[in-house]
Amino acid sequence: MDKRPDLTGPDMTRPLRARLRVPLTLTWAGLLAERLVRAFWPLWTLLIAIGALVMLGVQDYASFELVAGAGIAAALGALALLVVGLSRFRWPRRVEALDRLDAALPGRPLQALGDAQAIGRGDASSEALWQAHRTRMERAAAAARAPKPDLKIARLDPFGLRHIAMLGLVVAMLFGSVWRIASPGVIVPNGALAAGPTWEGWIEPLVYTGLPSLYLADQKARIEVPAGSRVTLRFYGEVGALALSETVSGRTDGIAPATDPSQSFDVAQDGVLSIDGPGGRSWDIRAVPDTPPSAELLSEGAKTTFDGQMSQPFSASDDHGVTGGSATFALDLGAVDRRYGLATEPEPREAITLDLPLPITGSRTEFTEALVENLSQHPWAHLPVTLTIEARDAADQIGVAAPMQMNLPARRFFDPVAAAIIEQRRDLLWSRKNARRIAQVVRAITYQPADGLFRDTADFLKLRTILRRLEAANKADALTTGVQEELAEALWDLAVTLEDGDIKDALERMREAQERLSEAMRNGASEDEVARLMQELRDATDDYLRQKMQQAQREDGTDQPDQGEQNITLLSQQDLQDMMDRIEDLMSQGRMAEAEEALRQFQEMMENMRVTEGQPGDGEGSPGQQAMEGLADTLRQQQGLSDQAFRDLQEQFNPGAQAGESQGNEGRNGGQGRGESHDGQGGQGQSDGGSAEGEGQQSGQGGGQPGDLAQRQNALRQELERQRGSLPGNAGDEARGALERAGEAMDGAEDALRGGDLAEAIDQQAGAMDALRDGMRGLGEAMAEENQNRQGGQGRAAGATGGQQSDPLGRTAGQGDRAGTEGNLLQGEDVYRRARELLDELRRRSGEGARPEVERDYLERLLERF
Repeated sequence: MDKRPDLTGPDMTRPLRARLRVPLTLTWAGLLAERLVRAFWPLWTLLIAIGALVMLGVQDYASFELVAGAGIAAALGALALLVVGLSRFRWPRRVEALDRLDAALPGRPLQALGDAQAIGRGDASSEALWQAHRTRMERAAAAARAPKPDLKIARLDPFGLRHIAMLGLVVAMLFGSVWRIASPGVIVPNGALAAGPTWEGWIEPLVYTGLPSLYLADQKARIEVPAGSRVTLRFYGEVGALALSETVSGRTDGIAPATDPSQSFDVAQDGVLSIDGPGGRSWDIRAVPDTPPSAELLSEGAKTTFDGQMSQPFSASDDHGVTGGSATFALDLGAVDRRYGLATEPEPREAITLDLPLPITGSRTEFTEALVENLSQHPWAHLPVTLTIEARDAADQIGVAAPMQMNLPARRFFDPVAAAIIEQRRDLLWSRKNARRIAQVVRAITYQPADGLFRDTADFLKLRTILRRLEAANKADALTTGVQEELAEALWDLAVTLEDGDIKDALERMREAQERLSEAMRNGASEDEVARLMQELRDATDDYLRQKMQQAQREDGTDQPDQGEQNITLLSQQDLQDMMDRIEDLMSQGRMAEAEEALRQFQEMMENMRVTEGQPGDGEGSPGQQAMEGLADTLRQQQGLSDQAFRDLQEQFNPGAQAGESQGNEGRNGGQGRGESHDGQGGQGQSDGGSAEGEGQQSGQGGGQPGDLAQRQNALRQELERQRGSLPGNAGDEARGALERAGEAMDGAEDALRGGDLAEAIDQQAGAMDALRDGMRGLGEAMAEENQNRQGGQGRAAGATGGQQSDPLGRTAGQGDRAGTEGNLLQGEDVYRRARELLDELRRRSGEGARPEVERDYLERLLERF
């Protein structure tokens, strides 16, 4: 059977028809929705897209003609899509809805209820069976539910245009204004509905100025802005209601209509900016020009270190900050002394150009920096040059400083041969035409050189090798620029070796002499051999001290030391001689272990020794210094007593054998230890010193008796007790404890001397001397720490002598047999150079991105503070 179900038929019971009315209505509505969507989806997609554009205010950024044309095209398109949709749309009938509902049920019960019994009418059994079938179909129909409508139109819209339109609508509802749909162009920027046309505008200064943007509605009638600032205006509402008039841009062509809703231009000159119309305003604009930067070379503070590194201070400023710059050194050929190798015309050479250093932190609008560079190897070293610096700002404007005439700073060579080699190197780089003359000069220098002209044969051979290369290249006309640079580099290296080799060679010779002497002592060499090696050590030490002094003169930039420095050097040499005398005495007495230990201390002192300047420091004469000098004097006297006790012990076992030797020894150590008393000690100390001296003279005649030595030991112990009581408050527990041990050892030595036990007395005296040295070391460290704290954490000065640390001012706690040092405080230009080096190092480390952030933050705080 192919007929549609009919709810109005006589076979439908009334309860069933009432039960199916709601599902049937919903099914019909679903059919209607399906047909509307499929027929009109292009139309509503177009309308949604137009609404989204209007809500976003796209029409405000387009011209009126474009907006009108787009509106007409959209209207025509919508009309066409409406016609197409109407032609496709069919109104759903009730029978179609019933058929959709019946098709959604199993067995199509609604259609079955419309069937009639075809056979078996009148048969009770057949009719009963038919009635049971209808009852089952009615129950199935009563359970009918409206099927879901099929609104999927992906097949009809393969590009997803409807989704794009919906997305635009959502964005417009979030960020646009629904009021624009009804009244486009009449919404003010803050979202409130305006009663008429309105405007907004702002001025944006150039980025490098760092100035904020200015909102025109909040500004007064007069505005100052940097020249080049960008002005932006927006007009809302009826087109033509607001108009712009301005004289600040200086434009003569390419000007947009005055009523254009969106306008932008740059401020090029002073003028007036006006907005004509409802709510309009006017401003008097003043364009502030960007002035070029300025730079200046400063004569104060310019310096050159001993190794040729120059530091030329300069200042620069700009209204918005300096962004870069350069320094140029140009040869002043007219001021060059055109003699010798400089008489030849120079080869063309570009000027020296260096980048100007800029502050890493802080403002760059006005600052003072220093140009630091080492140009010692440049051909123009020490020749007249003109220095010019340029500062550049973000607008690429340049400010030039007044030129400065100077000789190009470079390293100076004091060694005669090194200075001559550097002069020939300069002539070679000046012009390759000087090759013949240079070869003649070098050949003259190296022809049968006088003794001492070349300290090392290797240096002589190097110079001869350079000479042969130069002559060969010049003869073969192969002296190219590359060969010229190679020869110049070789000459420079040789000159530096000759200049710096003095101190290194002297130190090496002294080390070798110390090692040979130490080996001879360990191997039990003869007295003649030991004496020869000892004299060799003395000569090597004298040469090292001489070279050390010359190096200090070069670093200080002086040709001759002043009288104070000469005195300091002589005293230091005397101290070293005293120590070497002490070593020789110990060896002659057969005390090789002690002699080797003293030699080790001497070697350590020489390794760390530094030559200080010769003016007294601020700390001279302080309580700490006086205490240190008093302890050193006590140590010398204790050493003299120990030597005398040792001689007396030898005399007991070999009478008369040591008489002549002891007399000589007294002249160096024993007499000094007994006869000296430290200046500045009063009261008991002075008396004891005098008594000790008198007794020392007696013992020098024929040896001391144990009782006499015991009395002198007692006097020395009492002097130590007095010195312990007068120690400064910052002496430290370590120094006090060591001096207390020294007093106990002296007391033990006194008891041993009174008992005639010279061996035990010597052991106790050795312990007292060790404790005294520990006490002096502890006192020196405490003084150094105190000075360091007082100077704000300044680093400990290098160069501890005799195993004792130097304080932050470069003063030693003890040197040789002298207590303290008369060296000068670290002052003058060296302080500023060191401070500058530390600041540059801080800046370099703060700019390394690989360092931890916490370290870079700490470095930046340091730079901000200093």
